[in-house]
Amino acid sequence: MVKWIIVAILAVVIAIISRASLLKLRSHGFWRFFAWEFILFLIAFNLGAWFVDPWSWHQMIAWLLLFSALVPLFFGVRTLITRGKPTSIRDGEPQLLAFEKTTKLVTTGIYHYIRHPLYSSLLLLTWGAFFKLPSLLAGGLAIASSICLYLTAIADEKECIRYFGDDYHDYIKVTKRFIPFIF
Repeated sequence: MVKWIIVAILAVVIAIISRASLLKLRSHGFWRFFAWEFILFLIAFNLGAWFVDPWSWHQMIAWLLLFSALVPLFFGVRTLITRGKPTSIRDGEPQLLAFEKTTKLVTTGIYHYIRHPLYSSLLLLTWGAFFKLPSLLAGGLAIASSICLYLTAIADEKECIRYFGDDYHDYIKVTKRFIPFIF
């Protein structure tokens, strides 16, 4: 019971963080909100198995994916902050989180290989949580989260084309969305 109360509180926190995005149906944050909620529920459903049978095949895959999720997260946020020059110029876009308010197109570092390292990180988190205790319910939540993250990336790309113009359009042609050299 306590676990579900905490999950409910976290779901409300995610809704508060996403409130501006929820009012803009075409924003990337709209779909990201649902991805975050699906991930939260996926983790909650599989939480009991998080440390059970740690050497099983699915736990090994889960830990590999979960630790791998930290790499694009770290390098993605760091690169956006240091090279994207986020400023208050974009304060008129309340659906953006602070580090997303970049004023310079970032195409170096991890962004040289993939356009959406932060969403890649969330995909790795999603599937890492799934493999903690694979089931139909967990699979449904993981697929729903993955679809929402794909829709998030599509919406984000449209926003970036509107803000950065042809430079972003050219960037799309030379990078992959989530997985370097593949997809």
